[in-house]
Order: sequence, then C-alpha cells, then structure tokens
Amino acid sequence: MDRKTLKEKLDKIEHHEKLKAQKKGKDINRRAVKGWLILFCCGISIVVIAFLYRYIGSGEELNFDILKKSGAVVDLNDFMIVDNTISVDYSIREPIRGIFLTANTAGIQASLDNLINLANETVINAFVIDVKNDNGYITYDMDVPLADEIGAEYYAIKNIDEVMDKLYDNNIYPIARIVAFKDPYLSSHVTKYAIKNKDGSLFHYKNVSWISPYNEDSWKYIIDVAKEAAKSGFKEIQFDYIRFEATHSLEGADFGGEIDPSITRTDVILHFLEYAKKELEPYDVKISADVFGTIIVSEIDANMIGQNYLEMAKRLDVICPMVYPSHYGRGYYGIPASQPPDLFPYEIIYGSMQDSNKVLDLITEGENKPIVRPWLQSFTASYLGAGNYMTYDGEAIRKQIQGAYDAGLDEWLLWNSGNRYSREGLIAK
Repeated sequence: MDRKTLKEKLDKIEHHEKLKAQKKGKDINRRAVKGWLILFCCGISIVVIAFLYRYIGSGEELNFDILKKSGAVVDLNDFMIVDNTISVDYSIREPIRGIFLTANTAGIQASLDNLINLANETVINAFVIDVKNDNGYITYDMDVPLADEIGAEYYAIKNIDEVMDKLYDNNIYPIARIVAFKDPYLSSHVTKYAIKNKDGSLFHYKNVSWISPYNEDSWKYIIDVAKEAAKSGFKEIQFDYIRFEATHSLEGADFGGEIDPSITRTDVILHFLEYAKKELEPYDVKISADVFGTIIVSEIDANMIGQNYLEMAKRLDVICPMVYPSHYGRGYYGIPASQPPDLFPYEIIYGSMQDSNKVLDLITEGENKPIVRPWLQSFTASYLGAGNYMTYDGEAIRKQIQGAYDAGLDEWLLWNSGNRYSREGLIAK
C-alpha cells in the first residue's frame, strides 16, 4: 500500500472515530475549544491594548478607519493550536470476544458480510484474520521484498482496504494472525532458514517443513509481515506456531550454524518475542501469541516446544492458550480417567484457566501481566472416534464461555477452521 492510500485510510478511520465519539456524547474537544477561545480573547485584548496605547497614549485621535486602511486582520487561525499528526487510536473498551476467519472468508464479500452480521447481532466484536497462513502464504498484497522475491503472496484478500473499512465501520477489532515458524513455503524457497536433517535435506514433520527458530535472519521476515499488517489497520498482531514442532524427532535435527547449547528452546522463543516487541513498538499494536494449553502446567511440554507460559506472559499484551477439550488427555481436572475430556467442555476450560490464574499470580508487582484470552473449541472433533467426542453445538460453546467467566476471565476466541459458528452459542446484543 502506498503512502497516499494509507493516509486516506487513516483519515477515514479518524473521521469515523470522531463521529462515534460525538454520537456517544463525549466531546473530547471541549477543553481544546475552550483553550482556543481563551487564546483568541487574549489575542484580541493584546491588539486592543496596543492599539489604544498607540493612538490614545500618544494623544492621537482614535480613528477606526486606520484599521481598514492598514489592512489589519484578526485571523482566528492565528490563535489555534494545529495538530498535524494522524491518530488511529482504535481501542474497544469492552472485552474482546472474537472468531477466526481464513483469508478466503475475509476476501469473499458475502462470507465476510455474513459474519459481520453475526457480530452485529451477538457479543462478537473481533475478527482474527489470516495474514500469513499455515502454508506460509501472505494473503494480500503488501510491501515485503522477500515475499515478492519468492512469490509468497497469495491474494485471497483482493482489497485489504475494503475489508478493514468494513471492520472499522462495524466496530470490529481487527487481529492479524501470523503463523511464525511453521512455514513450508519460506523454508523450501530459502533453505538457509529451514530446519534440516543431518544430511542437509529439509526436515519434515507430517510432510511440512519449518523455519528454524534459532535463525534470527528469519525473524525479520516474520516481523516485516507484521509491520505491513499494522500499516493496513490491524490493531493486534497474533503470532501462532510461535514454537518448535512437538516431536522428539527434532532431537537429531540441524537448526543451522553453531547452536550454543546453553540457549534453550524456551530462550529462543522469548528472544523472538523481545525482538518483536522492540520492532513493533512504533506501530502502536498489541502483541499476542497462541500457546498450547498443556504448557501451563506441563514442564515437559513447555521445554519440548519452547513455550514457557509464565515468561512468555511477561512479554505479551495478550496470551491465548488453546484449551480445546478435544486436545486434552484423560484424567485432567477431576474428570474420571474412563471418560473422554471432549465430553466435559466446562470442566476443561474452568480448570485450565484456574491453572493459568495460579501461574500468572507469580508475576510480581511492576512486571507486565497480560490479558488471558483463551481459544475455545467451536468444532466437533469427530476424528477422535465414536464415544470419544460430542457435537459442539451452542450449548457446548456456552459451557466453555461460562467456564472462562467463572475462572475470572472476560475475553475469549472461538476457533473453527471452516469459519462456521453457531449463533445459538452466543449471547445476543
């Protein structure tokens, strides 16, 4: 997007925000206007005093025609403070309750409009949209030289400006989902960034190659995409697959170069977050990350994939544990080991978020403490086999949401890879 287009977009957003503020009766310019009036009056007073001193103090006759002859003009603009900056402060004050959208859904007008209608009629007020997806594709045209060089852009969203305009016009908070280290496209086209086998071939897990999180050169590419998303109007950058693959086969993999054995996988992920925070700070966006739900309490899982819940939380604005009941093993949170966890949507969410609370309570005063916004299950896990799953209808959605609320949380996200969401599970506005 060129600078002119971006400025036009930001001007439109600013205008929309001003109209919204006026509608709510919040005249944010009241004090500024008062200041202008005071400055104006002071200016007039100075002019009058100077005039009187010049003509009366000197004994000359007061003659207002002099003003006309001299062309003296009192211009209100002379007393106004002009702010030439463009503000795009877009902050929803109510808690975020969102849904996931693929770029294909966001890019098709009818599909997008359908979900906007859902948001307008329910508590949904945020969309998490694929910007860099699981296949490594960039989903709309953006200015990232390496993406152009390797052909990584897949224009599922033909006009990102139109999409963002619709979201802003409907007061929907836009979140950019950026898949970080799971990137089969980049890793196969720029192999120096990839995880490899000892023989130099690309490492694959379930036929997917990954970027090496140890390769800091690859970080710039990920963050360049995030910066472009921020310029497009997204107000939050959500990193997914910000981890190592969950497999023991990585033990024999080559992550590139000489790896300092003292730097753990969790260290690498934390360093990436610190880099992301520094690079994105000028863009005024929130930073969030998706994490495995089990890492909240499992040190083994945390060390394997490089996600330390407590330490990541200290470096994030929002942390999003994926606590889908279908993904848990048996015996969690008081559920009998004989029963599949997918049948207990409330218990899994409530129990996991209570664990989250306990961990984050270890954060001391003065340290960053993020919002916890869990991903909830909005899909039926039929792949688990008969007897091990149930249909996740409106009732199952409501039970999960209630579990989050009962654990003291206000925010949540719903995941359905096909973007099919049950209206019955959502409270109407």
